Amino acid sequence: KMSDLRFDDKVAVITGAGAGLGRAYALLFASRGAKVVVNDLGGDPHGKGSGQNAADIVVREIHQAGGTAVADYNSVTNGDKIIQTALENYGKVDILINNAGILRDKSFARISEQDR
Repeated sequence: KMSDLRFDDKVAVITGAGAGLGRAYALLFASRGAKVVVNDLGGDPHGKGSGQNAADIVVREIHQAGGTAVADYNSVTNGDKIIQTALENYGKVDILINNAGILRDKSFARISEQDR
């Protein structure tokens, strides 16, 4: 059964894990035994700004539930640094979920010539 699936002794790196689906993935993997690298640049949905708060909050939630996690604040454009965080803390990477994204409202009515 899917509900019996465990990730004990596995290391999961999840980008964009400070909110939304990324947060849900991080909490689920941690609840199933994985050690989680919670990566989030901390920007808004449009890619503006940065900060450590979003990743730290998710790490705190995982710790409070008895799980193991570490925060990473690197941009996905520096993926090697994100992986380095996993290697320095847990010695390996078993799972990578590349979930980070920036919201771009590009419905047909709003699409620019550049994006056509």
